[in-house]
Amino acid sequence: MRVWEFGAMTAAGVLTPLTQSDSASAQQPAAASEAVKIPRLDGPALVRELGLIESPRPVRDLIPGWTRPRKILVSVDDNPERLAWWQEAAPGVTLLPARTVEEAVKLAPQADAMVGFGNLCTSAVLKAARQVKWAHFNKAGLQDCIGDAELQSGRMMVSNMQRVFGNEIANTVMAYALALSRGLDGAMRYQLQGKWGRNVAPPERLFEIQGRTMLVVGLGGIGTNVAKYAHAMGMKVIGTRNSSREKPDFVDYVGLSDELPGLIGQADIVVNATPLTPQTMRLFNKAMFARMKKSALFISVGRGQSTVTQDLIDALKDGTIAGAGLDVTDPEPLPDGHPLFFAPNVIITPHMATAGAGQQGPEAWAVLRENLRRYVAGEKILNVVNIKAGY
Repeated sequence: MRVWEFGAMTAAGVLTPLTQSDSASAQQPAAASEAVKIPRLDGPALVRELGLIESPRPVRDLIPGWTRPRKILVSVDDNPERLAWWQEAAPGVTLLPARTVEEAVKLAPQADAMVGFGNLCTSAVLKAARQVKWAHFNKAGLQDCIGDAELQSGRMMVSNMQRVFGNEIANTVMAYALALSRGLDGAMRYQLQGKWGRNVAPPERLFEIQGRTMLVVGLGGIGTNVAKYAHAMGMKVIGTRNSSREKPDFVDYVGLSDELPGLIGQADIVVNATPLTPQTMRLFNKAMFARMKKSALFISVGRGQSTVTQDLIDALKDGTIAGAGLDVTDPEPLPDGHPLFFAPNVIITPHMATAGAGQQGPEAWAVLRENLRRYVAGEKILNVVNIKAGY
C-alpha cells in the first residue's frame, strides 16, 4: 500500500518547466485549486516503491576526483518551501535556482552538479556547465539530448526518471487497449458528428482482452509496469528486452531483441516501449507490421522514430493491422492535417502519457530530492543512464 506524508504548504503553485524564453508565464507559478504538497518519503521506501535501480557503487567511488559539491544548479517552481525542502537534503551546499534556460546558462558555470527539468538537457546549458560532474534530468527519455558532445564525452554522470512515470504510462497503454478493442474510437467519431451510430467497428475488431496475449517490446521500467497492468487484467504477457531474459513472475516469456520477428505474430496487442537507439530506429516498419495478426493492435509509448509513419498509415488503411494507439509520432509534433490523423482505427494523444501526477507529482519531486541528497552524501545514485547505450 502506498503511503505519503505531506508537509504544510502556504504558497500555491505547480511545477512549471524551464522554457526557452523568459516569458511572463515562465516567471510565475500557475494557479492551483489547492496548495502544492511536498512528499515525505524516505530513500529505501522510494526505491522499493518505484523499483528504482541504484548504481553498483557509491558515487564517491564512481566519479574520479569526486568531492562534496559546493554549488548545485536546480530547477524548481516558485514555491519557497519546495526549495527549502531540497536544501534540507543538501546541508552546506548552495542551491542555485533557475526558472528558464537563460538563467540556467548564466548559473551553470558556477555549478558542480545540476538537478531538475529535462530542459536543462540542452546544448547551451551543457556547454556552460563546465564543472558539472553529475546531472539528473526530470524525464525518462533523453533521446533529444543524449547525442550532445558534452554528454558523449563522458565527463559527467547522468541520471533520469526511468520507472518513475511507469504507472501513468501504463494507464495510458491500457486505455488505448480497452478503447480500441471495444470500438470506443468509432463511437467517439459518431458523437462528434452529433449522431447515434451502432456500427462503430467491424465485429472482428472487437474483443475482450482477458485471455489475450500482449507483447511488450522493451521490458524496461515502463514496459514492466505495462506488463503488470496487463497481467492483472487477465492477459498473457510476453516481452523482449535487449539485456537479458530476466523477467518478473507476471510475464510468461522474455526473449532477446532479435526474437521480436518470431514473437510479434503471437500477440493480440503489441506495445512499443523501447528507447530510441540505432537498433530501434525504424524498427516497426512494413515488414514488421506484416508479421502481426490482422486483428492485432499496435500501441506506441516509446519514441516516434522507432516507427515508420507511412508504413503504419498503410498498415491501418489496408487492414494489415486492426488499429493503433499512439502517444508518440514521427514527426512530433504531428503537423496539422497530417495523414496519420485520418488513418482508420487510430487514437493519437500529444505525448501526454505522463500527464496527471507525473512530472508534477510527489513521486517525481521525491526522486529528484533523493538523488540530490545521495550525490551530496556520496552515496549510490538512482537511475544512472548508460550514455553509450542510449538509456
